[in-house]
Amino acid sequence: MKITVMKFGGTSVADPEKIQRAAERAIAERRKGYAVVVVVSAPGEMTDELIALAERVTETPDDRELDQLVTTGEQVGISLFAMACIARGAPAVSLTGPQAGIDAVGGAGRAQVSRIRTRNILRHLKAGRIVAVAGFQGLAPNGDTATLGRGGSDLTAVALASALKTGRCEIFSDVKGVYTADPRIVYEARKLPRISFEEMLELAGAGAQVMQARSMEVAERFKVKIHVRSAFHPQAGTWIVAQEDLMLEKAFVSSLALDKSEVRLTVVGVPDQPGVAATVLGALAEDGIPVDMIIQSAPSHLGVNDMSFMTPKGFALKAKKALEAVARKLRAERVDLNDQVAKVSAVGTGFRHSPKIAATMFSALAAHKINIHMISASDLRVSCVVDLGSGEAALRALHKAYGLGKGRR
Repeated sequence: MKITVMKFGGTSVADPEKIQRAAERAIAERRKGYAVVVVVSAPGEMTDELIALAERVTETPDDRELDQLVTTGEQVGISLFAMACIARGAPAVSLTGPQAGIDAVGGAGRAQVSRIRTRNILRHLKAGRIVAVAGFQGLAPNGDTATLGRGGSDLTAVALASALKTGRCEIFSDVKGVYTADPRIVYEARKLPRISFEEMLELAGAGAQVMQARSMEVAERFKVKIHVRSAFHPQAGTWIVAQEDLMLEKAFVSSLALDKSEVRLTVVGVPDQPGVAATVLGALAEDGIPVDMIIQSAPSHLGVNDMSFMTPKGFALKAKKALEAVARKLRAERVDLNDQVAKVSAVGTGFRHSPKIAATMFSALAAHKINIHMISASDLRVSCVVDLGSGEAALRALHKAYGLGKGRR
């Protein structure tokens, strides 16, 4: 049995007409002789609307109950999708994450897929049905339905493609593929025909919204090729593949990302002593707060330094509270929070052996009088934190400086 896994994001099923169009795509794939599994997100902005509804009831919704609420969005999506298929003469069935055999572990809102029991899905596929699976959710050990974090439908689709041994996964959204930069900000951005798992993982971690970072980790581990394409246009999209599948040598910088979703936290006046960093980071880890770009300044003549972190805006107040408790314990001066920052990143290959990549970034930003607050680098990525108001200008300046415009390779 040849199986295809397709995933439709929220914008692809935002209204009845788009749901019908997505159903027609799945039916067309079935006519080619494939058994079809479709992962469906909540229609449109339904997840955000449900969260906003919860916050109107209480400023601090219970994590477990919030999970129970937001998973209903995907249930709406899969039911309507299955109805659209059936109305067109194609047998179909909708399954929630738990009904599809997706087991998850971890806390509410950030659960991880532990395994997928494919028996129920395969039973429906063998009966000739299109199987619409709710993305973003799985069955926790205590019997609750737990969500997989923002972008979790990507993870559902890639995990299903791995469990069903399809070798590939089709991701349909409102974008035509992966671009050298966000085309809504950089007019000259061009669509990439291919990009490696490693580069896409860095892009996702840098704030690009095309794919969830955790889904890239699974895709790379189990060698699931991913085809990112538009749900509204027939053109070919972007293939995300293993590095060895990229037959032609690429330019060092392949793409740029701009992330406006994080804040910068700084613990000022931390004693320059062994174990202090572990104490600070341990407090954040204990509360499940993700951090990025950890920077520690050189010690001053007073024997203290500053420690800065980036964390998602949703964790800002929780992180500040945790750090203030640590600051009092360590007798640090204070904790600063800056939510008017943006992170711009260049992603590619071979950065470690080419200092010109970072030098080009710094020169381009300096030429546009854009101040840099923080810097981090790896073999695949260089990131700078700048003022929020300078983020889009920085992205456009770097796109030009690296020669990533249309008509260039």
